[in-house]
Amino acid sequence: MTANQGLAIFINGTVGAGKTTAAEALGRMLEHKGVAHAIIDLDEIRRAWPAPSGDRFNHELELTNLTSLVANYAATGIETFVLAGVLEDERETPRYRHAVGGRRLLIARITATEAIRKARIRARHSEDPEGEAWHLHRTVELENILEHEQLDDVVIDSTSATPAGIAEQVWNAARALRSQSAESSGTQAQ
Repeated sequence: MTANQGLAIFINGTVGAGKTTAAEALGRMLEHKGVAHAIIDLDEIRRAWPAPSGDRFNHELELTNLTSLVANYAATGIETFVLAGVLEDERETPRYRHAVGGRRLLIARITATEAIRKARIRARHSEDPEGEAWHLHRTVELENILEHEQLDDVVIDSTSATPAGIAEQVWNAARALRSQSAESSGTQAQ
């Protein structure tokens, strides 16, 4: 399988939306279906301190690491990638596409009500008041940015959905993208 046949699923969303949970559920589902894949949590591959001035979220490090990880996984035969992170600027979409080796890129945004997101953040940061305050502010700010930018191929509300249900919706959108790509290139989607 070549990069043109591979697929990257970018699970996008604000803080507390359920990106990591959705990625993990999608990974379990893909394993059950026998689809070779890799899950990459973009927060983890950019986690370093201090961040360079002018790049407070270590975005450049994230893209560099993503490029390397995808190449390493691809060398073992992996062609389906599930990325959990934040894509908030349309100018970055081609950079992510390049980082995943030119594979088709499905952007699936996970949403949840503000109350649910804030409850998740409070639970996650119960012993970190400073981090909790920052994330409570950021979830609203980032949700507004993502809603305004509309970069996503599909938007899925996680407020009352199960992780498995979200994973199924994401995979159905990915299969539809593969079918469209196959039809336009004259090949059959797997």
